[in-house]
Amino acid sequence: MAVKEQLRTDLTAAMKARDELTASTLRMVLTAITTEEVAGKQARELTDDEVLKVVAREGKKRRESIEAYTSAGRHELADRERAEAAVIDRYLPAQLDDAELAALVTTAIADSGADGPKAMGQVMKVLTPRLSGRADGGRVAAEVRRQLGG
Repeated sequence: MAVKEQLRTDLTAAMKARDELTASTLRMVLTAITTEEVAGKQARELTDDEVLKVVAREGKKRRESIEAYTSAGRHELADRERAEAAVIDRYLPAQLDDAELAALVTTAIADSGADGPKAMGQVMKVLTPRLSGRADGGRVAAEVRRQLGG
């Protein structure tokens, strides 16, 4: 089943179960998908990969909000964002652990022939398609920097 269809099916189930948190979170994600579909000069249907990118972007927004609310002492709002992030994470591919990420970065460095911190762009260009949403960009960049000695 396509990701977008799965989101719609789960929204219907959450509404029937009167699960307000899940329903509102899924509505928010579906709205972001629809907004992305109608952006630009012509409306179009997003592919599953594009839908997953939108879902990942929504998850990232939640993580950033959690940090902001926690640092401001607004723990009740941070808890709500954590709950929404947990709902969104169900639709994302499993994240790579540190060892898997390090191995992929090592391979990408070898494939690109990079040496030194100035070659970070080359490594990221090789690495990004291989990750396809399975690791946060900040984590990836930090690992590349660490292995390149920057």
